[in-house]
Amino acid sequence: MNIKAYALDTVRAVAFLSRFPVPQWLFSGDDGKLSRTVRAFPLAGILIGLIPAAVFFILLGLRADRLMAALVALAVQIIITGALHEDGLSDTADGIGGGRDRDHALTIMKDSRIGSYGAIALVLSIALRASALAAIAREVPPLAAVFAIPAAACLSRAALVWHWHRLPPAKKDGLAASSGRPDEGAMHLALVTGCLFSALLVWPVFGLLAFVCSLLATGIAVLAFTLYIRRKLAGHTGDTLGAAQQISEIAALCALATAL
Repeated sequence: MNIKAYALDTVRAVAFLSRFPVPQWLFSGDDGKLSRTVRAFPLAGILIGLIPAAVFFILLGLRADRLMAALVALAVQIIITGALHEDGLSDTADGIGGGRDRDHALTIMKDSRIGSYGAIALVLSIALRASALAAIAREVPPLAAVFAIPAAACLSRAALVWHWHRLPPAKKDGLAASSGRPDEGAMHLALVTGCLFSALLVWPVFGLLAFVCSLLATGIAVLAFTLYIRRKLAGHTGDTLGAAQQISEIAALCALATAL
């Protein structure tokens, strides 16, 4: 693997997945496709999770309420990502929950307004992740608890790439379709690095059982969601990519909290 090319892909992945400013010259010669860039999504997830993890650590160190600290950390993470994945989750929930059929569901998902299903999905996503982080912080020291945030961010973005690769585009003119389908090699590298990086973050701090549980929970969650979306929409959209990330992150954090 070309390390320089991988580093460049990582910077571009961070730019795509967050609001971090990235110099335009780094996109020189870029065609806008993410077919290869997705291989760096797990590492980009870790980098995006560092600031929320630092905020979580500082608040825990100041003896703030654990749930409050978790909510503030998640708020910082949402600001950094521009609620990219949360938006996808809410739109997917509205489409799947309110759509009479495939076409109606896709029409609803395209609407920028949020409905009841989307609002409930967002509340549950934030509540479950915050509760899991607070539970983790009750079981381990603050310096250990913070590793859960970048680890879950890493695993969930690897799961996003797998979901993207396994399904064809549901809409030929959608954002996901225009961004290109992940290459087979890029998808495999994303999965391998996602497992490796998360193992380095989780195993030494939380133990082997916690790592295995988080890995299995993430895999089962994204597999079940992908099979469901295949049946309901016959393909992915940009919104289902965000939903896949959110569902996987919830599964990873809840599994970590349960395993401790």
